[in-house]
Amino acid sequence: MLQAHSLRWRQHATFIGGGLVVGLLAVGLAVESDAMQAAFRQIIAHSRFIPLVLTPSGFALAVYAALRYFPNTQGSGIPQAIAARTLPDPADRAKLVGLRAAVGKIFLTLFGLLVGASTGREGPTVQVGASVMFLMGRLSPRRQAGLVLAGAAAGVAAAFNTPLAGIVFAIEEMSRRFEAKTSGLIIGAVILAGLTSQVLLGNYTYFGTTAAALPIGTAWIAVPLCGVIGGFAGALFSRILVMVPTTLPAGIGGWIKTHPVLFAALCGLGVALCGLMSGDMIYGTGYQNAKAVLHHTGTVPLDYAPLKLLATALSAVSGVPGGIFSPSLSIGAGIGADIAHFFHHADPGPIVLLGMVAYFTGVVRAPITGFVIVAEMSGDHSMLVALMAAALIANSCAGLINKEGVYHTLARRFLPVKTPEPREN
Repeated sequence: MLQAHSLRWRQHATFIGGGLVVGLLAVGLAVESDAMQAAFRQIIAHSRFIPLVLTPSGFALAVYAALRYFPNTQGSGIPQAIAARTLPDPADRAKLVGLRAAVGKIFLTLFGLLVGASTGREGPTVQVGASVMFLMGRLSPRRQAGLVLAGAAAGVAAAFNTPLAGIVFAIEEMSRRFEAKTSGLIIGAVILAGLTSQVLLGNYTYFGTTAAALPIGTAWIAVPLCGVIGGFAGALFSRILVMVPTTLPAGIGGWIKTHPVLFAALCGLGVALCGLMSGDMIYGTGYQNAKAVLHHTGTVPLDYAPLKLLATALSAVSGVPGGIFSPSLSIGAGIGADIAHFFHHADPGPIVLLGMVAYFTGVVRAPITGFVIVAEMSGDHSMLVALMAAALIANSCAGLINKEGVYHTLARRFLPVKTPEPREN
């Protein structure tokens, strides 16, 4: 009796203590990420051409350090967390979400932002969160897989300050508890019910009324436009990440695998060239640009979205540790801003939100997570039905290109290869 009571308290202490540590690390990573981006902006203030040398060499150094000293830290970090949940051996799991992975992920993500990578900190926060909870799981070894899931969810919640999105992310993306067809039916039913309510009663809240952000009418043409364009663009981005280097022609893919550091340098050069063409706008997370177009405090050029997409794809396939969460939302904001030019009488802010959720959904194929996280980040619940519709359309379009989201596809790279058993004659 006393032993069971003690075990229960240890489990509770693990979740509570781990959650606090994940929150502190997420805040620290957010603050330092902003500092690294500010430092990079100060560097290029002296000359816009410095990234032509700094970014390729920085990419090469980051990938070398990841391969030599911090294996399994390349890229986002969410695929590693997904793969870790499926591994039965704690030793194998520790290689993906252990102490070395967490430390390397933090420092190399910050270094990538310092040298101009088009990456984010949210994916790394997920891997770090999973690592923290896994390490805390030594106090409660029976629940290690669940702790990895909890740490990943806590990472999303802390990185974006979106607790509900953290829960949905854990259910839909990390554990895949929602089947794709089922989630589509759920969203479709909610959209029809919500539209009926809005048409008959207007956009109201249970204890009061709010002004409609995207009125029913011509502005709703933006919903399918954003859904289709954002969904296909996100799927294209996802396809690039999946193809390099595994499904490229043998000669090219083999060269990339043999010369990963040199390939990273070439990717860094490509990012620097995108930076020059964009007027230095595509570096870093893209958070400031997305916020500016959303709140009408700034604009982005028409070519921002494609250049940011290319720079983020190059940063991701290079192997530099860093996420695609924030850059994806920024690319979606650029797509929404471009589409808003066709709606002169509509507020561009809601259309920007539609672009964000559509593109993000096209990348990850997780429509519920997409509209929940965008709605929770913006605090605009009057847009929920429109965001749901854009997410559902985007997910359907992306499904024509990719059967599943990029995170689960990439997670297979971190799982051991199963060799077929020999057949008996």
